[in-house]
Amino acid sequence: MPSSSAATARRQPLAGRRFALEVRQQMAWSRQALILAMSLAIGMGISAAILVAAGVPANELLNEFVLQTLFDLQSLQAVLFQAAPMILVGLGAAMAFRARFWNLGLEGQMIWGAIGATAISLFDIGPPALRLPLMLATAMALGLLWALAPALLKLRLGVNEIISSLMLNYIAGNFLLHLVYGGWKDPKDSFPYSPQFRAFERLPEWFGSTGPTAIALALVVALLAWWFVGVSRAGLYLRFVNANPRMAHAVGVPVHRMILSAVLLSGALSGLAGFVVVAGQEGRLTQGFYAGYGFSGILIAFLARNNPLAATVVALLVAALFVAGRNLQVFYQIPFSMVQLIQAIVVICVACSDFFIRHRIRSLQ
Repeated sequence: MPSSSAATARRQPLAGRRFALEVRQQMAWSRQALILAMSLAIGMGISAAILVAAGVPANELLNEFVLQTLFDLQSLQAVLFQAAPMILVGLGAAMAFRARFWNLGLEGQMIWGAIGATAISLFDIGPPALRLPLMLATAMALGLLWALAPALLKLRLGVNEIISSLMLNYIAGNFLLHLVYGGWKDPKDSFPYSPQFRAFERLPEWFGSTGPTAIALALVVALLAWWFVGVSRAGLYLRFVNANPRMAHAVGVPVHRMILSAVLLSGALSGLAGFVVVAGQEGRLTQGFYAGYGFSGILIAFLARNNPLAATVVALLVAALFVAGRNLQVFYQIPFSMVQLIQAIVVICVACSDFFIRHRIRSLQ
């Protein structure tokens, strides 16, 4: 028989009860997936209502968001084009965030990676057979070096890395403009971009596109990042640093060394993303190739909880959402601001699911 107090609590009106917000210790992956799916469904439902009100036929929404985006060859290639650098930038953000270093300089590191790759092409460094590997290595090295400055400022002088890494984006961006409007401008047509890369300086084409090569490279890097985080000793140390840096230092973990290593790896991955864009998508250095990738990388790392494999999946979904938004813009004359609104709604709904995964509401009576 239930106690009288329990029966009274069940009969008490909801308005008269008291509730407390508690932090969950853990939640099964199946329940987390269910909450994420519900949040995504809510975001898509709100977006669908907005699109229908804007004049998009309701029976065309499934076709535009799923069939035309994922099963049309041209749209699928566009998704792969977008997803490859997003995966790399998302992995770069996740590596730094795991060390509690808030690297907002991803775009600047991308820019320097692309500049390094372009320099190898312009100055004909190395034989043609080794040109592409040299471009890749130089891109990663310059991205790594650009991330070194905010890391040293943080570790040696205590300078907030959010400010320093963000400000370095502007320096990199303006230096890029100096190059493409100056000495690196294409002499053939005088547009603000570098000369076209030669065939052996571009990613190999599969099925008539460089997208599959780029996505294959990104997936290999994601697997290596997963091994680094989940299997290696350094990944174990990073988990200690992420949980409690002071306690990690007390038990002998080299906290500063691990933070520096994670930040340098983050910069190298961002530089690699810059290489993938210029050697795969653009085929040359352009003035705005990096726009939006920094925010996307931060968003991907946040939604994936800094998990490399989850970041790969999230990056693919974000890329598909971007391509679907562009299709709507072209075929239904939806303004770009509404495309951004739809993307923001989906992202906010998915981000809000993190609150319900981490917290629960408990009745006090």
